[in-house]
Amino acid sequence: AEETTAAKPNPALLDPGLATERAPDVYLVKMETTAGNFKIEVHREWAPLGADRFYNLVKIGYFTDVAFFRVIAGFMAQAGFHGNPAVSQVWLNSRIKDDPVTQSNSPGMVTFANGGPNTRSAQFFINYGDNSYLDKSGFAPFGQVVEGLESVSELYNGYGEGQPNGKGPAQGKAYRLGNDYFKAEFPELDYITRASIIE
Repeated sequence: AEETTAAKPNPALLDPGLATERAPDVYLVKMETTAGNFKIEVHREWAPLGADRFYNLVKIGYFTDVAFFRVIAGFMAQAGFHGNPAVSQVWLNSRIKDDPVTQSNSPGMVTFANGGPNTRSAQFFINYGDNSYLDKSGFAPFGQVVEGLESVSELYNGYGEGQPNGKGPAQGKAYRLGNDYFKAEFPELDYITRASIIE
């Protein structure tokens, strides 16, 4: 039988243990989004564990149809809940250790979110403002938007901070319900439609 272009989901989506390749020292990721495209240049020396994790997530197709669910003007844009909650659940529980912070959270820098020490998983954010105050909390940038920053600034930010502090999606519900929740209750959100490593 012919292989269809709609490839079966990568088995690593449900088994993070299958996605542990070492990233190249420098690599470029193209993010295609509903607000336009942009490119992230990742430098492994900045944050090796973060660079490796991001590389594997992109390579297995994790970021296909993934919402920028928390976009706060002047602060940052965050994504990382998979549309399928079963995938989010295995990845958000597959945590990596912290990297030393070698770069600052300045505009255009790309960093994993965390919920305390050694909790990075699949949530990342792009800094809009000078967020250097985050550096001392262990937020280690691993990459930088090198093209298409105007697309990043177009991401829909009308919902603001997540519930309960704002009108945006509640992370607990996003974790449990995935894109069904986003599409039903937050129809304006922008999405990564596809992320790929540019060889």
